[in-house]
Amino acid sequence: MTSNRPMRDEYDVAVIGAGPAGLAAASLSAQSGLSTLLLDENQGPGGQVWRAVTSTPLKQTRLLGDDYWAGSKLVEEVRASGAEILQGATVWSLDPHLELGISVGGGSQFIRARRVILATGALERPFPIPGWTLPGVMTAGAAQTVLKSSGLVPSGKTVVAGQGPLFWLLTAQILRMGGQIDLILDTTQRLNYLRALPHAAAFLRSPYLLKGLAMMREVRSKVRVVSGVTKIAASGDGRLERVTYEVRGRSATAPADLLLLHQGVVPNVNLAMSAGVKHQWDEIQLCWVPVLDSNCGTSVDGIAIAGDGAGIAGVLAAVARGRIAARAAVEALKPEAGAKAPSMDTLRAALAKVERGRRFLDVLFQPPKQFRIPEGDTVVCRCEEVTAQDILDSVAIGATGPNQLKAYRRTGMGPCQGRLCGLTVTELMADARGKTPEEIGYYRLRAPVKPITLSELASLPKDESATKAVVRG
Repeated sequence: MTSNRPMRDEYDVAVIGAGPAGLAAASLSAQSGLSTLLLDENQGPGGQVWRAVTSTPLKQTRLLGDDYWAGSKLVEEVRASGAEILQGATVWSLDPHLELGISVGGGSQFIRARRVILATGALERPFPIPGWTLPGVMTAGAAQTVLKSSGLVPSGKTVVAGQGPLFWLLTAQILRMGGQIDLILDTTQRLNYLRALPHAAAFLRSPYLLKGLAMMREVRSKVRVVSGVTKIAASGDGRLERVTYEVRGRSATAPADLLLLHQGVVPNVNLAMSAGVKHQWDEIQLCWVPVLDSNCGTSVDGIAIAGDGAGIAGVLAAVARGRIAARAAVEALKPEAGAKAPSMDTLRAALAKVERGRRFLDVLFQPPKQFRIPEGDTVVCRCEEVTAQDILDSVAIGATGPNQLKAYRRTGMGPCQGRLCGLTVTELMADARGKTPEEIGYYRLRAPVKPITLSELASLPKDESATKAVVRG
């Protein structure tokens, strides 16, 4: 059931994010008889993986692949489950008492839930190279969004640079649709192949192995691939004109109208962190991940995290985690309904199966230091135009961590609230100070975690609790 505004002030379960994990969670929760609200800021369900699955103009299965179209079945399941679905809704606040601030249709309001399942998914890892702010440079994820929602593909001189499963998937999809790719720069470190070997046996039984190999063969048969790339820079007069890269100490330059960058995805942690959920640094995935129990529960009672927001593991794991989080909510709120849903043991076994071999991918595609920790005039914080050298200068005069850096350079204080620079700032400062990312920490995040207008704020109830929700420290 799709609505324009929440139909009640309180729900048993609020699910934030209508990607694979959120769809799976909302479906199981609603089918078990719990009042369920599914919130998503996009205009249609699917998240990034299944973006525009109900509205894409691309109808030929082979273009986007069977894995993409599998999402339509789960969307139908949710729509038939009785869950209330609210698209175009921005969740900008979540507090430890499970009160959510929502903006939709030009106004804002607060709702409460007895359980909250965060399925906010992943963000592309920052890829701060010289020239990455030039017009003509964009992320692979952004290109894939345009491809899925509008059927548009690159037509000029196109270079794709980076590594990871999405890197190869996007290039394959562009080529299948007749798009132009002139050069692929693979930044996977050669040493990573040796580091990943101990985990290869598990990956041989992974559902991703054969698909991945077939996809890479498909791409390599059509486009020149340069492997072992250790440096990349974009340049041009007012917009991208060329890409310079280095392999084994030798430099080369290629003309380019479009450069697509990608070096993996990381959990989208902002909303969870703002609610006080405990996170820790993952030394393999090189990002912040929430500390979870076996039911996907967090350090804040009543808040669970499912999908890639719980740690990058792929679409099948996201679905399994969403069902585990929802099953835990059912057991807590309406245990008599548990017979209608798969058992927790069954769900955990399904998760273990699809996570098999994940460590191999994490180690193989761990991005090199030089593409995570930039130098000199390379921009780190795009919103405030702060460079790597600016940050190092601030460290030299006393900035000890990301939150202190705000007072020196305003990093993380722009519209993105640190999503595009947070990891880079943490690793850059940790490297400069000889400390671990865990010791350096992350931005202290507060509501609103997404930009909202003054008119939306003005539409909120004028009571003390509403005021505290917005300005709490």
